[in-house]
Amino acid sequence: MIIDLYHIVNTTNQMENTSPEKLDRKTQEKNRRIQMKYLSSKLFSLIPPHHHHYSAKDMVTQQDQIDQAITYIEKLKERVDVLMRRKDKIIAQGTSDDSKKFMPSTSCSNIKLPMIEVRELGSTMEVILVSCLQKKFTMQEVIIILEEEGVQVVTANFSTIGDKVYYTIHAQVKITRLGVDASRVYLRLQNLIC
Repeated sequence: MIIDLYHIVNTTNQMENTSPEKLDRKTQEKNRRIQMKYLSSKLFSLIPPHHHHYSAKDMVTQQDQIDQAITYIEKLKERVDVLMRRKDKIIAQGTSDDSKKFMPSTSCSNIKLPMIEVRELGSTMEVILVSCLQKKFTMQEVIIILEEEGVQVVTANFSTIGDKVYYTIHAQVKITRLGVDASRVYLRLQNLIC
């Protein structure tokens, strides 16, 4: 039995004219390609569907998937840069007076608070709230309103700078065909906060 198995393997190797070394290299290359294909598809799956530049019926090559991922990452970098500049501008406005810089403030000044900004970006929504430390609402109440309006909260962050609390909420539209009325969300948040 062992001799027969050895004979079959030897015959197969001679027929393919490959040595075990080459077979190992071929196997390694095959495994590498399978791993790269898996990683490429995993990367592509992280891109939100509304950023895909093809219809569902189109066949997308691996190179197209990588190109779309690169484009999406570049857009995200630009968005982060814009938001960082806006944050720096807001911080600079809040601390432009040197006398106020070192004195702890107990009242909200400079910006009329609370401030609400609702942006609809395709099938995503961004909500920015600025309030005093003595706020009259909770983050949970804001999230409930957003979910009642048809969006699913993806991230919710807040930071406290001086006597102001900055909230940033990113949400995804649950049913893209129906969309979300940003003005209605704004009015409901305004009723809650003010």
